[in-house]
Amino acid sequence: MPFHDFRQFLDVMRQQGELVDINQPITLTDVGKALKHAYAKGRKATRFNKNGTEFPLVCGVYSSRKHALIAFETDEKNVTQKVLDGLNNPIKPKISNGGGAPCQEVVITDDIDIRRFPIPTYSPKDGGPYITPGIVVSKDPETGVPDIGHYRFLILDKDTVSFSAQPFHRFGKNLTKCQQMGVTPKAALIIGVDPILAYTCQVQVPDQTNDWEVAGGLRGAPVELTPCKTCDVEVPATSEVVIEFEVDMNNTVMEGPLGEYTGYYTPASLKPVAKITAITHRKQPIFQGLLTGKPVTENHILKQIPFEASFLRALKAQFPTVVDVSVRASAGVSFFVVIAMKPRFKGEPRQVILNAMSSNIRPKWTVIVEPDIDVHNSAEVEWAMAFRTQPQEDVIIVGDIPAGPSDPSIDDPKVARPMRTASAIGVDATRPFGKPFSEVADVPGWEDFEVPELDAWR
Repeated sequence: MPFHDFRQFLDVMRQQGELVDINQPITLTDVGKALKHAYAKGRKATRFNKNGTEFPLVCGVYSSRKHALIAFETDEKNVTQKVLDGLNNPIKPKISNGGGAPCQEVVITDDIDIRRFPIPTYSPKDGGPYITPGIVVSKDPETGVPDIGHYRFLILDKDTVSFSAQPFHRFGKNLTKCQQMGVTPKAALIIGVDPILAYTCQVQVPDQTNDWEVAGGLRGAPVELTPCKTCDVEVPATSEVVIEFEVDMNNTVMEGPLGEYTGYYTPASLKPVAKITAITHRKQPIFQGLLTGKPVTENHILKQIPFEASFLRALKAQFPTVVDVSVRASAGVSFFVVIAMKPRFKGEPRQVILNAMSSNIRPKWTVIVEPDIDVHNSAEVEWAMAFRTQPQEDVIIVGDIPAGPSDPSIDDPKVARPMRTASAIGVDATRPFGKPFSEVADVPGWEDFEVPELDAWR
């Protein structure tokens, strides 16, 4: 059975030794330092119970693949197939008529103060306190199709925030449509949910996809939704905190900087201002934090499994002998992709490389290997690149293509994002098609050879 809510997931994390309670007092400006310690010492999730506010702060929920496997209730061997099965079998949400939802046990529409919650400033160079794990729920104002996605929110005042939504993201597209239609954009920011909803945000799907149906498929059960109080969107009924807001597209402020998924700061730039119209939450809510910045942090692990599964699904539709995909957390997930396939004809790996380059993931590095190489094992991938390639023949570079988002190596980062172009490299690390090749030197049958003393020692 899928997790009913955030609290149930945290209970299981604690039972499995993956959630640590921090009971010593900590300031919100020191949370980032504590999280770096947690990453260095096993990547446990942490609950800061004494953070200077009345509410606990939980961080590191997505900080390791082990946490992701707990969320998906599966193991490493089966997780990709489980995600694929979920994507292929969407389930519609259940929407209540309103009233009685746990996320609306407390409703605040007057004297709103978002600063009551534990919102860290993770680094002294950040533009201020940021909500980083929040999920924005918005709708296409023309079609009504709902979208969920992660966007960073800078706290400006007790009821005022700013945020970063790129024009090619669905929330950004919804904002643009609202502006064109003369409609005030309204949305909600949800915090503390069944983690599968967070992984759903990373799945690569067409714009007219109902994300609640995708989440239902991944959960294996419908998402239970309830209407918001001041905006026409529905949110998970068991959310810990819901922040409803409306956007003033004609009012902008300098938002940023913040350490992004590339591991570099994005400079401050003009972004829209949003007014909080309501805050609803559970009694004694649990707030959530998420450290971004130099890989590997939470947001990289959060993206990995959904990116890998949805990208594999898209590739297999055209190239059926593609068997596995790895997106590297250390390269910001989308910038380095390794694909395993069995070539059917000469030149097919190049087709896959070009297909990957033209995808929404926009990888800068694409490496193609054969199925005998474990795409998740860097040593095996490097072995294939070292001995199954001749760079003059097997490496291609394509220039003047759309740049990956927030890439600090772009010549002029001041150029508007739609105008930024870059180059990408592809490496065909498969053996030459149709030609004899040296035999692999390894010890066959070792997997089935029993050494009880070694098993006992492990």
